[in-house]
Amino acid sequence: MQRLRGSTALLFDTVEQITNLVERTHTATAAKVFRPLAAIEPTATVSTPVKAVHDTTAGGVYQAIRGVNNSARKLAGFCLEMGFDIGSALRQRNLSSAQSGPAVPLETQDPTAATANDSSLLDHNLLDHNLMGHKLIDQVESALNAFYGDFLHQRQNPLDIGMSFRLSGKRLPMARELLTQKIHHPSGKVVIFIHGLACTESIWSISAEEFHGDPCINFGSLLSDDLGYTSLYIRYNSGRHISENGKLLSALLTQLIAEYPGNIEELLLIGHSMGGLVARSAAHYGSSNNEPWTQRLRQIFCVGTPNLGAPLEKGTNVLSSLLGSFNSAGTRVPAEILNARSAGIKDLRFGYTTEEDWAGKDPDGFLEDNRHNLPLLEGVAYYSIAATVTRDPKHPLGVLLGDLLVRQRSAAGQAREPAQQIAFHSGNVLPGMTHLYMANHPAVYRVIRQKLTPATGCALATSSQVI
Repeated sequence: MQRLRGSTALLFDTVEQITNLVERTHTATAAKVFRPLAAIEPTATVSTPVKAVHDTTAGGVYQAIRGVNNSARKLAGFCLEMGFDIGSALRQRNLSSAQSGPAVPLETQDPTAATANDSSLLDHNLLDHNLMGHKLIDQVESALNAFYGDFLHQRQNPLDIGMSFRLSGKRLPMARELLTQKIHHPSGKVVIFIHGLACTESIWSISAEEFHGDPCINFGSLLSDDLGYTSLYIRYNSGRHISENGKLLSALLTQLIAEYPGNIEELLLIGHSMGGLVARSAAHYGSSNNEPWTQRLRQIFCVGTPNLGAPLEKGTNVLSSLLGSFNSAGTRVPAEILNARSAGIKDLRFGYTTEEDWAGKDPDGFLEDNRHNLPLLEGVAYYSIAATVTRDPKHPLGVLLGDLLVRQRSAAGQAREPAQQIAFHSGNVLPGMTHLYMANHPAVYRVIRQKLTPATGCALATSSQVI
C-alpha cells in the first residue's frame, strides 16, 4: 500500500514538474520572439499588448493544468484511503471467519485435489516467484531512489526507502528483543555491508553460483565461517547526499551498539562503490560527535569506490553544462532533465563525503571540485580495492577505464595534488574484473580475508599491491 501511495504521488509530482518545465521553456521561447519586436517601431507598439495577452493566457493555461492535477491528486488520495479501509475491513472479517469457522473433515475434501507433494512443490514454486517479484520491485525502487531520491525525500514520498539494516531482504528492527530473535548466535565481531548507487543488499550475492558454486555464499557468509563475524546489511536511499547518508549510518550504528544482543567488540565496514564513501562519511561524523561505535571500529574497506570521483558523472556534468550554455529550447530542455538527477549522483562527481563539500555551492557548476580531504580516524585501518578490466593493470586501456565505472587512481585516492590524496593504509588493484562483480568476487574476498588475519590485519603501514 505504501508503494502504491508513493507511486501515485510520484505520478502527480511528475505531471507538475513537466508542466513547470514546459512553462519555463515556453516563456523563454516567447521572450526571444517578442524581444526584437519590442526594440523597434512600429512593431513595439503592437507587440507590447500582444505579449501581455499571450503571457496572461499562457499563464492561465498552466495554472489550470496545475489545478486539475492537484484536484486529481486529492481525489486519488481519497480513493486510496477508502480502498485501504475497505480492504482492511474485509481482511479482518475473513480472518475472524477462518478462526471461528468449523474445520472441514478430511473425508469431505476434493479427491481430485493435488497431492501433498504436488501442493508442496506448487507452494515452493509460488514462493520462488514471489521472492523474485519482491527482489525485482526492490531493485526498481532502489533505482528510482538513486536517480530521484533527494526529490522523494523532500516530498516525503513513501517510495523514499530511507536507511535501515536488512537481513534476508527484510527490515531489521532496532529493538534488543527483536534483534535477539533475528540474529542467531550474535558474535562480538560485526561486519556491516553498504551497497552502492541504485543497488540493494542483494548486490553482495551477485554471481554467487558462478563464483562460489552456491547461491547463498557471499562475503558475509564467508567471514562468518572463516572468522566468526556476524554480518548485517544496509539498504539506503542512494539519491540523497552522501553526507546525509553518512550521518544516518552513524546514528544507526549508535543504535546498534545500544540494542545489539551482546557486546560488540570489533566493528568492520565494507562499502562497495558509493557505499565506501558513505562508510568514510559515517566514520567522520561518528568521530566528530564522539559516537560510541567509532571506539569499536577497526577497519574500513572501500571496494571499487570513486574516492576522487567517477568519470561518468563528470561526463554528464560536462554535457549538461554544454547543452545549457546555448539559448535554445532544444538544448536547455535536455540540460534541465539531466540536471534533475539526484544529489547523490552529483556527489559522485568528485567523491563528496561532507556537507561542507556541497552546501552553498552550485550543484551543476562546470567541473567545480569542492571536495574536502577527510582525516583518517586513528586506530582504524583504511583499505582500498580497485580493479581493471584488463589483465595488465598498467595497460593504457586499464588505466583509462579502470573497472568500467571507477578508475584506479580514484579508487586508490591517488590525487595529483599531494594535499588531496587519501592515505589508505593499503591498496590492491585486481586485474580482469568489472565494477559490479567486485561485490562478491573471490579475489576481492581473498584481499579482505588477508587484511583481517591477525598477523597482518593490524598493520597500518601504507602499501600498494597488485594481485
